[in-house]
This record gives sequence, C-alpha cells and structure tokens, in this order.
Amino acid sequence: MLSRTLRPGLSVTELGFGAAQLGNLFRATTDDEAQAAVETAWDAGIRYFDTAPHYGLGLSERRLGAALAGRARDDFVLSTKVGRLLVPSGYPDGAMDDEGFAVPATMRREWDLSRDGIRRSVDESLERLGLDRIDIAYLHDPDDHGAQAHAEAIPALIELRDEGIVGAVGAGMNQSAMPAEFVRRHDVDVIMLAGRYTLLEQGALDDLLPLAVDRGVAVVAAAVYNSGLLARPRPSADALYDYGPAPAALIARVHAIADVCEEFGVTLPEAAIAYPLRHPAVVSVVVGMRTAGQVVSSAERYAARIPQEFWRVLSDRGLVRDA
Repeated sequence: MLSRTLRPGLSVTELGFGAAQLGNLFRATTDDEAQAAVETAWDAGIRYFDTAPHYGLGLSERRLGAALAGRARDDFVLSTKVGRLLVPSGYPDGAMDDEGFAVPATMRREWDLSRDGIRRSVDESLERLGLDRIDIAYLHDPDDHGAQAHAEAIPALIELRDEGIVGAVGAGMNQSAMPAEFVRRHDVDVIMLAGRYTLLEQGALDDLLPLAVDRGVAVVAAAVYNSGLLARPRPSADALYDYGPAPAALIARVHAIADVCEEFGVTLPEAAIAYPLRHPAVVSVVVGMRTAGQVVSSAERYAARIPQEFWRVLSDRGLVRDA
C-alpha cells in the first residue's frame, strides 16, 4: 500500500483505518471483532489509524491501543483528537450514551478548549491508548468555539508539537471554511476534512484545498461515502446524506455518477475512495471499518484500477469538479 508524507516527515498510508466503529458507533461491536479488524488492516498494509475520545467515550481508543500493542511503535501512525474531555457523568446506572454510541453513559463529554484542557486531553488519550506518543492530534469539531480555538486550542497543540509530545497538529471537521482559517492563521500541519471533498461534493476546492497546497498543509479526507450515499453501487431510495434523508436531487446525481461507473466497469465505492486521492493536498482517505470483512472490502476498493478517461467523462458531464 502506498504512503504519502506530511510536512513534518510523517508518512501515512493512502488508506487509513477509521476507528469510530470500534467505539460502538450506532451498534455494539465485540472486542474480538475490533481486534480482528485491526489485525486484518495490518495484514492489508494499512499503517494509519484514527480514533478520538468522543468515539464510545474512550472505548475506541482503548480497543485500538490494545489491538496495536506489541507492534513496533515506529511502524504505524496514530491520530486522535482533543477538545472534549471525558468526565464522570453522574447518570443513573444503566443509562446509555445519547450521542450515537452504544456504550454505558458512565462518562460524559465536556468541552474544554483551554490550554490546560488540551494538554489534559492528550495525557488521558495516551493513557487509554497505552502509547508513549501521539503522531497527529486534531482539534475535534470546534464549530461553535471558533474564538477559543484560534486563541487557545490551536496554539496549545502547536506548543505540544514543539515540545515533541505530538508529531503533527491540525483540526478535524465537517466543514472547510473554519479549517481554511486555521491554515491561514496558524502553523498547522494537517486537516482532517469529513464529507466535504468527495465524489459527490467538492466545495473545499473553493477555500481549504488551494490554501493547503499553497501552505504545504496536508489534508486527510474522511467520510468519503457521504453517510453511505456512495457506499454501494447504487444508492437506495432511503439513502442517508449527512446522517439524514438524502434529497431526491442528490440521489439522482449519484445515479448519474453510477451510470458512468458502469460504463467503465468501476463501482461507486471504488471511485469514492479514489477521487480525493487525486488532489495534491490529500495524503490519505480514512474509511470507517468495523469488521475484518469491511477491512478487506475497503482494501479491495482502494486497489481498484480506474482509467483516467473515467475522470474526464465525469468532468465533461458536469458531475465532478477537477482539482
């Protein structure tokens, strides 16, 4: 599997392992399933793994750290996120998390973008992961905390990087405008962009991506299936987009893209993984993987050969924008 290099010298595989599902995203996953998924990813050549405290109230970090235990630390790159601390919830016994993860609500998330909060978040992630360092630390979804993100959180991450506690810093978000401001105003290394530079939508070409190329900032593309809309050869009538019902016009556009896919013997998910990697700023595509079977299918999609003419036809028909 090919790798691409970030500005600080970190290399990430073009296909990354998204570990939200290891935190029981939407439904329970067993420890054995999680372990098997990571082992299969390793066998497939994946060496970039992404997690966050938010994912299952720390469960994803604990499972990922356990699954990677024993691997040579220099042989993989791991990213996690900061901005929300995990604190005792005080909820009644038996209460379950209400933010999409099938886990007991023994802890709750508490926003803290202060310098001390960022440093505490990194320390606690290291403990859950059982690792001695974090390769990439992203500020996680600070959409409603822009002023403090600029004034405290990003500078705190840069301080941690300069101290050698983390290797690279940036932000992970579902929009491109605020990350573009981070790139414009701070010495960040990498942005994880979820859902905003995909086969279906390319709005990040208007702000973040050209700026990233100009500043030498790497971009990791996540949520490239747009909540599942691009995850199958054809979208269903009740397909989701941004975790809600997809508009009919959007589904029709995906069908038009799928028509071109069929003309060239390419599947929609294969094209969805390949498209972001065509941009010079993008270093990796991170895909959520719950089971060994999902890892195998993701690796096969990544390895698919897609002719250059396919992209030209999509562009000529106005279905995608060229970088």
